[in-house]
Amino acid sequence: MADMQAFHDALARWAAGGPGAPASDLAVRLGLRTAVLLEGPSDLAAVEVLAARRGRDLAAEGVCVVAMGGAMSVGRYAGLLGPPGLGLRLRGLCDKGEQSFYDRGLKRARAPHEGFFVCVADLEDELIRALGTARVEEIIGAEGDLRAWQTFLRQPAQDGRPRQQQLRRFLGTKKGRKIRYGRLLVESLGPGQVPAPLDDLVTSL
Repeated sequence: MADMQAFHDALARWAAGGPGAPASDLAVRLGLRTAVLLEGPSDLAAVEVLAARRGRDLAAEGVCVVAMGGAMSVGRYAGLLGPPGLGLRLRGLCDKGEQSFYDRGLKRARAPHEGFFVCVADLEDELIRALGTARVEEIIGAEGDLRAWQTFLRQPAQDGRPRQQQLRRFLGTKKGRKIRYGRLLVESLGPGQVPAPLDDLVTSL
């Protein structure tokens, strides 16, 4: 049986200039119908956790979730996966500050803009606002990162900054931290707390 990881590997090779036939063949065998375009692995982790919380098996539903490696790659991936390429329905998240990359990339790929949901700053910012800064700090402490957080707060650059901005910056200061907390923050969301862009994205799949 075709494997989703094999598809992701074939897609990465295609995006790097390799042949597209292996990814195309795997897409057919997997029954793919939708591709979710996300900037990075922390967004991917958040989407997968929320889908799982709602009892969704995205791979079984023909949905592949792709971490593109940055907003500037959207045109490339939309072209490979959307109308000019595999013809999949496209969905995704984007940051408000990078929406212009998405607009140009989707237009170039002749892909509709509907189904792309906009975060004010980024998804981490949305999750921090949804949970509240005090709750996020509790999660940091429960994960054993309290000392690192306190050390971070003593940095001169953090003096006087709003707590929400400090938390958002902290999550991005160590490799892998955004991914880990992307999962943790979504797991901690209560009923009615899911940020609208993330909620709308998963609901649309």
